[in-house]
Amino acid sequence: MIRTAAVPRPVRIGTALLGVAGIATLAGCAGGATDAAAPVESAAAPAATSEPSSSADAGASAAGTYKDGQYEATGQYATPESVETVDVTLTIAGDTVTAVEVTGDPQAAESRRYQSEFIGGIQDEVVGKKLDEISVSKVAGSSLTSGGFNKAVDAIKTEARA
Repeated sequence: MIRTAAVPRPVRIGTALLGVAGIATLAGCAGGATDAAAPVESAAAPAATSEPSSSADAGASAAGTYKDGQYEATGQYATPESVETVDVTLTIAGDTVTAVEVTGDPQAAESRRYQSEFIGGIQDEVVGKKLDEISVSKVAGSSLTSGGFNKAVDAIKTEARA
């Protein structure tokens, strides 16, 4: 058999590498994937902003590191489509999280789904745990939203220090 239109070897290799890179990128978006995209989000996303809550208690807990009260902060994270934010409210008593509320304002349809799944599962991950022990990596299939949540928690820790 004689080929009349052979594709040069460098073109075949480049196309194969491009395909592998595409598969690796899509694997980061899959529900069962690890946090392969996490380094991108931490480098590209702006820092969290904190807003003090009017219900924050001025008194420190007995032997605690953090003042009891309710604290709010906003965390941002980057997705392939946009920069998203989540608003986090934590209630702290004795350095332990007693309540959590997360609200989002998703810009992309896929972000809406992942934020909704994250919000549905975050309470089981943080309520009843010490504030210093909280660092979530993936909640209910959502890994990027966790980055914004963790940035908000870091801002709350700074604000709540006794």
